[in-house]
Amino acid sequence: MEALNAIMGRRSIRNYTGEKIPDGNIKVLLEAAMNAPSAHNNKPWHFIVVDEREALDKIPEYHPYSKMLEQASHAIVILGDTQVQDTDFWIHDCAAATQNMLLAAHAMGYGAVWLGVHPSEALIKGTKDLFEIPDNVTPLGIVSLGVTTVVKPPRENYDEDRVHKNKW
Repeated sequence: MEALNAIMGRRSIRNYTGEKIPDGNIKVLLEAAMNAPSAHNNKPWHFIVVDEREALDKIPEYHPYSKMLEQASHAIVILGDTQVQDTDFWIHDCAAATQNMLLAAHAMGYGAVWLGVHPSEALIKGTKDLFEIPDNVTPLGIVSLGVTTVVKPPRENYDEDRVHKNKW
């Protein structure tokens, strides 16, 4: 799939068949995420790959928008080490990594959706508690992944009213 087709055609997919994504393909998604740009090339990201049903089923107990994980093959928690740099650029870096992962999942034919965690204190705490995350690491989000038969058509999102030239 060409890059522009992946970007323009990517959609949030919340329905999965329950079939497992092979470990080798999960590694490809992580490689795509780790090829994102990062401020000063600090690469503050860490990832928790969740493939145990018990853990996947516990996330909806604290995250109200994660019911699709009941069908998901995997979830990947995207985290930033806040001690890698003295600014909050980890948020941008981890967001870019997440988008790369979503685009790669789409290009590989998998369904995926980004579940926000940061900046909600309750969602951060729930994620940290469940996955035993150290104090200096903050979860940005969770990507729900699965094999899907859902095909959503691309949407036209371009809005000329949101484009400003040279000034507001």
